[in-house]
Amino acid sequence: MCRAAAARLWPLAAVIMALAAIPALAVQSLETAVMPGPVIQGHAKLEGACENCHVRFDRVAQRRLCMECHKPVAADVRAGSGFHGRLKDGGRECRSCHTDHRGRDAKIVILDERKFDHGQTDFPLRGKHRGETCASCHRAKAKYSQAPGDCVSCHRKEDEKAHRKGLGPKCENCHSEMTWKEGRFDHAKTKFPLRRAHGEVKIKCDDCHGDKKYVDTPRECVSCHRKDDMKEGRNGHKGHFGSRCETCHNEGEWKQSIFRHDHDTHFALLDRHRLVRKCEACHRAPLYKEKTPTLCVACHRGDDNEKGHRGTLGDKCEKCHNARGWKGTRFDHQSDTKFPLLDKHLVAKCNTCHKDVGMREKLPLKCSTCHERDDYETGHRGALGDKCEKCHNARGWKGTRFDHQSDTKFPLREKHFSAKCNTCHKDVGMREKLPLKCSTCHERDDREKGHKGNYGSKCESCHNEKGFKPSPFDHGRDTPFSLIGRHAKPKCEACHRGPLYLSKTESSCYSCHKKEDVHFGIFDLLCDKCHVADDWRKIIKRDGVGVNKGRPI
Repeated sequence: MCRAAAARLWPLAAVIMALAAIPALAVQSLETAVMPGPVIQGHAKLEGACENCHVRFDRVAQRRLCMECHKPVAADVRAGSGFHGRLKDGGRECRSCHTDHRGRDAKIVILDERKFDHGQTDFPLRGKHRGETCASCHRAKAKYSQAPGDCVSCHRKEDEKAHRKGLGPKCENCHSEMTWKEGRFDHAKTKFPLRRAHGEVKIKCDDCHGDKKYVDTPRECVSCHRKDDMKEGRNGHKGHFGSRCETCHNEGEWKQSIFRHDHDTHFALLDRHRLVRKCEACHRAPLYKEKTPTLCVACHRGDDNEKGHRGTLGDKCEKCHNARGWKGTRFDHQSDTKFPLLDKHLVAKCNTCHKDVGMREKLPLKCSTCHERDDYETGHRGALGDKCEKCHNARGWKGTRFDHQSDTKFPLREKHFSAKCNTCHKDVGMREKLPLKCSTCHERDDREKGHKGNYGSKCESCHNEKGFKPSPFDHGRDTPFSLIGRHAKPKCEACHRGPLYLSKTESSCYSCHKKEDVHFGIFDLLCDKCHVADDWRKIIKRDGVGVNKGRPI
């Protein structure tokens, strides 16, 4: 180091060495003595100790000490908000803008309002705010940073005049900085978006918000449309249909109903129900206050009484009737019951069988339930049991469908076919099981005709159904002894002395002509060797010639 430089540093070094040798209290007094000037009034309480704002030999530390005292400014700097947080050289020293030690009344905040950039703050000036003076928002004797950032703080009078404090403090929801009168409120973002007629220009806010209070405004249609509801005529309900107007109406048109009965209810309107124009025809009680019953009888009780049911058939009218008309019935006895109606049953009235007007009784399916009187008048008198269908059908009581030919083991032929049932069936009920022998019915004929049981019970051997007389019995065909000549004239008893079929009748000539034997047994008993059946007295005698049944061959 040259002597000239050393000579210049020597006084500063001498001062430093002198200060280092002086006690601390003396140093403080010395610092106070060398202080450039008094601090501002706000820092006066810190003036007694320089270390409150200064660190010896460390000028950079002064900014940290400023931030420790001015915490709001420090917060803005850290967050990058506010005026101090948005400074491009935010890291510079505080003293570059705020210099102290200029006296108690000095202003260390130097702000040129004409050149100040409000965009560097949290409240950039837009719209009409640009033309306002600082004093419009920044009150006197108040820090600039203490100016409120909410609209209502400055526009409270306008809010009270227009909204009566009913919309709350968030003016920015509806208004912008361009003009107070023009609102930018988006009703679609509320719980009541404006659609169709509600969104038209002719609808003003006051039409719904008459009290100037927009908070807690009721959203029910009837709150605004009560007058429409109470009108006379088709579109006026007089409060009868309740407060849920949106069920039938929408924002498009009050007169037009959007209610779809088929889709929106459990009761679809079909046929004649669809022609009913007035809701009050079925909905007698106020809608939504009382549930309208869906039973037919709720509306058609008068029809039920007029038709004669009088409530006896219950309330399930739909079992027999439909919406096409009360007089028509859809009850099908054929498919809906176990007793299909056929022939005369089909034209019979219901009360012919259903004595209970309510038809609640369960009728047995037996014919005798309804035809007991017919059974007695016809002569059965219950003797034939209750299975009338075996002989009769629905075409008529007098007709019978019983077929003796196919339904029994005794087909009726000839005179049997025209005979009455009781001729053979002595039991009126015809419950007895008759034997198939002819003698069961023809025992009297057997006695009267002279057989007297001698011919046995096989009447069919000689007789048939055409008649008891004559007999179709052919002695030559049905026996090994043909009746020819004089044998054809005598009665059966002439040869058949004993009961027929009970004893075997001899076929030799001698067994019958023993008395006529004039040979006294001299010749053998083969009479047919010499005699023929035409005449006993005629004799044929031919050696070696035989005879066959009385005739020579």
